[in-house]
Amino acid sequence: MKFFIDTANLDQIREAQELGVLDGVTTNPSLMAKEGITGRNNILKHYVDICNIVDGDVSAEVISTTYKEMIKEGDELAELHDQIVVKIPMIKDGVKALKYFSDKGIKTNCTLVFSAGQALLAAKAGATYVSPFIGRLDDISTDGLNLISEIRLIYDNYGFETQILAASIRHTMHVIDCAKLGADVMTSGLSSITGLLNHPLTDSGLAKFLADYNKGN
Repeated sequence: MKFFIDTANLDQIREAQELGVLDGVTTNPSLMAKEGITGRNNILKHYVDICNIVDGDVSAEVISTTYKEMIKEGDELAELHDQIVVKIPMIKDGVKALKYFSDKGIKTNCTLVFSAGQALLAAKAGATYVSPFIGRLDDISTDGLNLISEIRLIYDNYGFETQILAASIRHTMHVIDCAKLGADVMTSGLSSITGLLNHPLTDSGLAKFLADYNKGN
């Protein structure tokens, strides 16, 4: 499973990259604003800064909602860097835009997916990634992980190459459960990635090894 980090914070991206397990980055206008990145020129520059840190795909989200504007904006984003993946919302004009970019050989990430039907449309349109938001489904008492299972089954049934990018990951167990279910990618905050490092028996075992070693010194 690929590990993406969901942030616009350059320090966190560097930390994940230095850990040696990072495969890409996802971000959105809300995450940009959280880091004080506003204004189109600043946002575009920030995408390039992110691409210069990581080796893998970087999802850059369009803010348009009509086909014509999404095409214009997506083309501009794709020209920024060869690692850019154009992030498109799951709406009618978005599906049309996915097909446009797929035909041009430009990678896409279909975002705000909350049903298997939406994921099926995204795959049919040639999306590179589809992003089901499991945490937000959990928030409304719906099983987000079940959606991952449904999409995995459908994609495997028909050999779709679209990758399932589990988004809205809230904690480390989401990461483990998505891996069990066969998600191709997960994107989360840094804490869910580094949280996988932690186990009390690892800590106590290391402390015991070090204590025993130091007895002879």
